[in-house]
Amino acid sequence: MTALDKDGVVARIRELGVIPVIRARSAEEAGRAIEAIRAGGVDVLEITMTVPDAVALIREVAALHADALVGAGTVLDAETALACIQAGARFVVSPVLDRGTVDCCRRHGVAVLPGALTPTEVLAAWQAGADLVKVFPAGAVGGASYLRSLKAPLPQVPLVPTGGVSLETAASFIQAGAAALGVGADLVDLEALREGKASLISERARRYVEIVRSARR
Repeated sequence: MTALDKDGVVARIRELGVIPVIRARSAEEAGRAIEAIRAGGVDVLEITMTVPDAVALIREVAALHADALVGAGTVLDAETALACIQAGARFVVSPVLDRGTVDCCRRHGVAVLPGALTPTEVLAAWQAGADLVKVFPAGAVGGASYLRSLKAPLPQVPLVPTGGVSLETAASFIQAGAAALGVGADLVDLEALREGKASLISERARRYVEIVRSARR
């Protein structure tokens, strides 16, 4: 995927429709989760800054898997965004709208997904230069019905609900107009990983891809 420009990265995220949000206690644990996710056919990977040595892990995964689309998550400022971009991140995700982060990504031609919740915040993020807008925490404020309500006055803004996305709710989010889904613990099941059941994560990754495809049809 090294040949993709920013528009290509955004298109790939939208095409797949699933962004695994990878949080873990260690870089090693995150690495094992990444392998399980990739084995399930998902090659878009959001490594959050809450993982110890996250920037180094982004550099390692980007170098090791040229076919993967490696991104950085939980990025709160421009300095962190720049470090992630220099390490090889192809997209940057934040739970908030930090304009410095957005500006940094735009300067370097990297896709950026700032976080927003209310209609005012969503529009502000879009006008600031977001490529996609992360709606967080989506599940806490009504889930798919809330997303549908946001899309009614803001159909031009591609939304990525995160928080509360599960195998049970994924289809309803897509049908409500989600451009893609940010999926955390329901996919990146660290307990299964620690119990030696990485195959469960791979199977869930496959199911998410299938659900997105089916819901879009």
